[in-house]
Amino acid sequence: MNTANKITMIRLALIPAFVAVLYIGFDGSNYAAMGIFIAAALTDVADGYIARKKGQVTDFGKFLDPLADKILVFAAILWFVEKDLIPGWAALVVVIREFMVTALRLLAIGKGRVIPAGLSGKIKTLVTIICLAAMFLPLQQWMLYACIAAIIGTTVFSGIDYFIKNKDIMKMGWK
Repeated sequence: MNTANKITMIRLALIPAFVAVLYIGFDGSNYAAMGIFIAAALTDVADGYIARKKGQVTDFGKFLDPLADKILVFAAILWFVEKDLIPGWAALVVVIREFMVTALRLLAIGKGRVIPAGLSGKIKTLVTIICLAAMFLPLQQWMLYACIAAIIGTTVFSGIDYFIKNKDIMKMGWK
């Protein structure tokens, strides 16, 4: 296993630690969870950089890296839903977008095409990570709403962007 994939595996290992800290709940657990969340998110930057810089891009990494990102984000979002900081409908928007873009990518692969991460998807990921990390802090209500709006806005925009830019895949059908 190459270095980039090992870093992705570290991110996957940090997710249960992140969730455990949240559920154990001790003084400062929100800050500890935020630190683990940020560390896990930074491994995404590191593995991507190393994979490209050292030519370590693999099919395993292409599969595992976005999966690890989704699991990390879903874990945080579900925690915030449980704590009544994010409404369930907002979490559902994020989940639906992820499934729809994944389905589009699978359809494209079946047609011999790979849909790489686009700029809108990268911005969505960055905004989501920053907002989720900020939500571990004691925020004023308007700040919380701004974070949720930013997550939903970039999620919806990037989902639409992927489908518009790849509408020819949809025209090819499911054959």
